[in-house]
Amino acid sequence: MANYEKCRYAINIHGIVQGVGFRPFLYRLATSHNLLGFCRNTPGGVYCEVEGRREDCKNFIKNIRENAPPLSSVKGIDVREIDVACDENTADEKTFKIIESEHGGHETLISPDIAICPACRHDIFDKNNRRYLYPFTNCTDCGPRFTIIKDVPYDRENTTMASFTMCQKCAGEYTDPASRRFHAQPNACPVCGPSLSFLTPDGSIHDSADAIKLFDEYIKNGKIVAVKGLGGYNLACDAENEAATARLRELKHRYGKPFAVMVRDVECARSICYVSPDEEALLSSPRAPIVLLRAIEGARIAPSVAPGLRRLGIMLAYTPLHAILFKDRDTPLVMTSANVSERPMIYKDTDTEINELFTISDAVLTHNRPIYRRLDDSVTFVAAGAQRLVRRARGYVPEPISILRGDDGKSGDIIAFGAQMKNTFCLLRDNEAFVSGHNGDLDEPESEKSYLCDIDDFVSMFNACPTALACDLHPGYVSTRVAEKKAAEFRLPLYKIQHHRAHFASVLAEHNISGGAVGFIFDGTGYGDDGTVWGGEAFVGGLSESKRAGHLLPFPLLGGEAAVREPWRCAVSLADGAMCRKAIENLFPDREHDVEILLSIAKAGINSPLTSSMGRLFDAVAAIAGVRGGAVDYEGQAAAELESVIDESADGAYSFEIYKNENNVLIFDWRRLIRDAIDDALRGVGAPVISARFHRACCNLVADAAEILCQKSGFYNVALSGGCFANVFLLEGCIRELRARGLRVYTNEKVPAGDGGISFGQAA
Repeated sequence: MANYEKCRYAINIHGIVQGVGFRPFLYRLATSHNLLGFCRNTPGGVYCEVEGRREDCKNFIKNIRENAPPLSSVKGIDVREIDVACDENTADEKTFKIIESEHGGHETLISPDIAICPACRHDIFDKNNRRYLYPFTNCTDCGPRFTIIKDVPYDRENTTMASFTMCQKCAGEYTDPASRRFHAQPNACPVCGPSLSFLTPDGSIHDSADAIKLFDEYIKNGKIVAVKGLGGYNLACDAENEAATARLRELKHRYGKPFAVMVRDVECARSICYVSPDEEALLSSPRAPIVLLRAIEGARIAPSVAPGLRRLGIMLAYTPLHAILFKDRDTPLVMTSANVSERPMIYKDTDTEINELFTISDAVLTHNRPIYRRLDDSVTFVAAGAQRLVRRARGYVPEPISILRGDDGKSGDIIAFGAQMKNTFCLLRDNEAFVSGHNGDLDEPESEKSYLCDIDDFVSMFNACPTALACDLHPGYVSTRVAEKKAAEFRLPLYKIQHHRAHFASVLAEHNISGGAVGFIFDGTGYGDDGTVWGGEAFVGGLSESKRAGHLLPFPLLGGEAAVREPWRCAVSLADGAMCRKAIENLFPDREHDVEILLSIAKAGINSPLTSSMGRLFDAVAAIAGVRGGAVDYEGQAAAELESVIDESADGAYSFEIYKNENNVLIFDWRRLIRDAIDDALRGVGAPVISARFHRACCNLVADAAEILCQKSGFYNVALSGGCFANVFLLEGCIRELRARGLRVYTNEKVPAGDGGISFGQAA
């Protein structure tokens, strides 16, 4: 009889439960169980009360977690039985209702922006649908979220849609429990919602009726059009048109870094790239990131799109507007951030910013739904059967990453300020880490200004009360300077975390490894404990403490920062260190005079800082192999091009020597490897073979050194991180060799292995 008695429960649901159709889900669930009550958004998530038979109430609670909306993420459900009593919400209660949201704190989780769902895609291409070709169609399963929300809870009045009053039909959908637009906050249609405009430099403004047609005409004629997306403006041009893409490079001052390409659907992606099932799933996911795919040789893509690279960054049309742009288009579009290289992406609609767009484009396809916060496209790839992030932004931010904290988060909020390049920052609250979107390189004054604004926005949005701050050890980083200023201003403790230890910590925290591990951190640069430039490091330890247990044999960077820009300088330094002075003349006959000057300066100890950087070793081998000897246009270019030429069928491998120094630290000696690579190059062995042999040497180095360090430490977990591990051949090869030795391998999957993951590691 107990199951038939009337009872009432109060339920608090925490997690990503706003902007994902959670209240409509609760409404339908309660109705199906014949329950009375209500639900509402709160600053902490969703609160509901249900009343009815005990058995029905318990089934309702069970189904909340088991059948939650696919875009939601339930982190916790607190349930308590309460009296069957009346208050202002329950008086005259006869049904289950969605009531007005509760305002207050800021503990709720906000949904990332979601790509157009299949149902909305069907709507915009159905000629009988009132949203036919309407570019702002959305529902509870898709559309803008993080980029339009101003405050929590997630209600229309707290978004940039507040100024658009719903028409009668949209309001009817919004209040209809049977509609998938039931309580869809950005709900709109051509009658009441945002509209397109097409702007040209002469001041002409064309409305929605002509905007798409004009876009097509401009692209067909080889023009560049700025397109307003979810998180900012992109620059679009015909990806098959070499003149257009080359001109785009000139306008952006982006001379080598690859452009992303947007295609209509997976079939179009298959016409230019190889697409595995895992890659297809990632492309087609609600997150809809850019996915790095191996290009088909001879595919009709302009050479200027991704010069010297084997992989293309491909994304599907992820908004209704993008889908409409591809309605009658089979050919791909370049879709790259609207900015001059390394400056923040343009996202506002002020006269100043529109005029700036006209300096890098021929026209602007815009609309009147404001973007509240800038957010770049995410960049991913698949390796060893898992998703890897190069840039974590749209579709992922601000979704938190759960971690274990020794004090269970009782020490309070922590803000970590990240690195100088590929910057992100991170807010650690309780057991959840909120990593920001991509802030780029902080050298540019505009990037620094944007960085400061974004930090303030995060602190406000999450109502953070930091009790400690963390930053990089490098004294010259903008992020370090900002952290020092904030620590002094608010009298907070500041923890300076060595760059590569933060990389190591990012893997340990992501996988909640509470014991010890051996870590290999390979990247281009990072300020070391000894003041030298690190980058080819091995660590042993855990989150609380780790020691440097191995590193590349240091070598001088000839000319300092110039050696980062010019790989041949690294090759000269390493060749000299490997006692191949004579071979340098044969490798670089046109630089004989420069070489003499550099080596004499290095001998005098002038402008030749020591480094143990694996990234610079990759640069040197790229120069030796003849892949990239001159100046690079972007960080990691030489290494990426070296990977792109690799012949996986080539036999043989170079080798490192591993020995202990006087401090019992392993030294990864590259001298024999460099001698062998130079010998091959001078004998006419091709770059694809040299690349393969070098990559295999790096994989064998990691496995051999790991075996030594694991046996010595008793830790059999191995962590891999750092920007070099964006290299698929290196990453998969290291994983394969380590597993063959019976070791457990952990890598970054939820944050980038590069500097975009540094802030997460600092916070952890």
